[in-house]
Amino acid sequence: MSRSNKPLLSTLCLILASTAVLAADPEIHWPSGWQVEEVVSDADAPATPSPVSRQRAIKNNENGETQMVMELTGTPIEPGHVVNLQGVLLQMRKSIQKDFARSGYQSVCNKMHSTTLSRLEALETTCVVTENGRHVLSQTLVGAVDTNKAYVFSYAGHADAYAASKEEVSSVRASLKL
Repeated sequence: MSRSNKPLLSTLCLILASTAVLAADPEIHWPSGWQVEEVVSDADAPATPSPVSRQRAIKNNENGETQMVMELTGTPIEPGHVVNLQGVLLQMRKSIQKDFARSGYQSVCNKMHSTTLSRLEALETTCVVTENGRHVLSQTLVGAVDTNKAYVFSYAGHADAYAASKEEVSSVRASLKL
């Protein structure tokens, strides 16, 4: 990974970390060789346990540089609240595009389309990030809503790593139990 891509991946990690949160830990099987970490809240968060958790797996190259990031996040839903999933994903996508633009990158995202996440109906969109016309990164957002939780499964990485990790990402999605 070149030095110019390090700020890009740092931005990516911040974007993934700033998405949504999850009420209970779902069952997820990360690929072997990926560094798995539980994402904890900010140090300034209250001392009482939060009903949220996030899970992330990172794939590094032989030099220890991050090539891919997968993260499952979500948020508890108040009883009676209706989640506008398309609106949430559009806002997340817009935020991603703004953050990359601030860093000098261009991004184009495909139209949101129907898919599944575990047993749930979901929406998905993928953004391709370029620098001077060169594809440097891809990021996919998949959102789904259950009766009391909303989920976002996000994965992103350098163009080559994203393509090479397609089967691993598919395996994680197939094994996910929400």
